[in-house]
Amino acid sequence: MPNTLKSQVGVMFRRENPPELLPQFARHAEFLRLNELWVVEDCFYASGIASAAVALACTDRIHVGLGIVPAVARNPAFTAMEFATLARIYPKRFIPGIGHGVTEWMQQIGAFPKSQLAAISETAEVVRRLLAGENVTFHGEHVHLDNVKLEFPPAHVPPVLLGVRSVKSLMASGRSADGTLLAEQASLAYVRWAQAQIAQGQAAAGRAGAPHVLKVYMYFAVDTDGAAAVARVRPLLGDWLSYGNNAYTAALGIDAELDALRARGADLKQELPEAWVREMSIVGTPAECAASIQRLLDAGAEQVILVPELLGRAGLDAIEQVIHP
Repeated sequence: MPNTLKSQVGVMFRRENPPELLPQFARHAEFLRLNELWVVEDCFYASGIASAAVALACTDRIHVGLGIVPAVARNPAFTAMEFATLARIYPKRFIPGIGHGVTEWMQQIGAFPKSQLAAISETAEVVRRLLAGENVTFHGEHVHLDNVKLEFPPAHVPPVLLGVRSVKSLMASGRSADGTLLAEQASLAYVRWAQAQIAQGQAAAGRAGAPHVLKVYMYFAVDTDGAAAVARVRPLLGDWLSYGNNAYTAALGIDAELDALRARGADLKQELPEAWVREMSIVGTPAECAASIQRLLDAGAEQVILVPELLGRAGLDAIEQVIHP
């Protein structure tokens, strides 16, 4: 992989990793000179904010992303306080992300909003304003703040990203956020489609042409036998797609074929076509993986964040095969 690519590759510390592995994982990711390390906040694994703090504390250079905190899980004033604290202690290294949260989980904890779109849009807006040091009074459908101002706003305000997928949510990201985080399954076709939706949102808010960061999570497996790498990622993608078609499959134009596979009772974890797996993940030989990463960067992704199919140190060792072939 060319040296210029190394600065545009990151890694996710997957939720399945026990949190006590994070310090060593973060230090080794930094040793490999990866540019970003991303932690997650999925119910009911580990806290995203605590994980981000740990990762920042035990490293010196690597940027740490939080992808994502559910907009409805905390009051946005407290979300802004958490973000501001990390941004002040670790200036220019913390990248916060906000998302809807999985519907079933938000219902399970009694936090599902009347309008998911209003909740994430309003949360993003007020968090960004609070981080910028504004005194905020806001009464929307979901967010209600009265004369709220952070005592310690960060000197270097971090970009707030939205982790979203659908048309309306991507447009909301263009209107209300500094960037967008695309989840696993993204193909080149989806990345280009998502950019168009974001641009529409920016234009509607009078922000046409404003900088907007785009980062992409991608499942990852590498092997000297490219087909073996495909076989290891296929179950991960098949599990996602077993829930039904979505914006990712629509952009790729595979909805009808997926419906036909399901109709005949196919096990998507075993029978997903190799071409689809290669479109929706970073898989193959080291050279093939490097080429796939470059294609996403050429399509407009600022960072490609690899989600290794292997957990712990093994996932980082796999990435090293691509960045240090």
